[in-house]
Amino acid sequence: CTFKGSLESEKQQYIIHGGKTPNNELSDKIYVMSVVCKNNKKVTFRCTEKDLVGDVPEARYGHSIDMVYSRGKSMGVVFGGRSYIPSAQRTTEKWNSVADCLPHIFLVDLEFGCSTSYILPELQDGLSFHVSIARNDTIYILGGHSLANNIRPANLYRIRVDLPLGSPAVNCTVLPGGISVSSAILTQTNSDEFVIVGGYQLENQKRMVC
Repeated sequence: CTFKGSLESEKQQYIIHGGKTPNNELSDKIYVMSVVCKNNKKVTFRCTEKDLVGDVPEARYGHSIDMVYSRGKSMGVVFGGRSYIPSAQRTTEKWNSVADCLPHIFLVDLEFGCSTSYILPELQDGLSFHVSIARNDTIYILGGHSLANNIRPANLYRIRVDLPLGSPAVNCTVLPGGISVSSAILTQTNSDEFVIVGGYQLENQKRMVC
């Protein structure tokens, strides 16, 4: 996701979290990538790994990370995804078996390198390959696939993050108008409009609606 820093040198930053490595291992790393300079049509990037303490999100893929902005502060929000089953449950036949991550919301403070998890009663099932949209202090989570139930629930969640001087406040509201879709592509056309293309309605049925 993109990250708007407060300094001139931080205007173009990108946050990268998790994913699969070439060895089919899962990563729990978080990186901040920034544009160092632009000259002669060549762009130079710098990538820095951030160490986290606290409730660190486990290694995962198929999740989302977004940035929220509230009261002059910013916070990364990690949700969903899949991870390998715990090592105690892994056998030779099930070594690469994956499961839904718990439906926790992680707030990641990139300035101080700390992470805190939140349990919200509205989020009951783990989801992966959902669509997430961030605007100011709010994230909208749409669709996704629940591996445990093998369903694509037509849910639309609004998660609002308030960042006062004390502890952050996180609340979730279930909104009408969700669609059943996973692995869709999302792009922003202006400050109030987003376009969702493709994805899957069922395991063997692609969504052909924009």
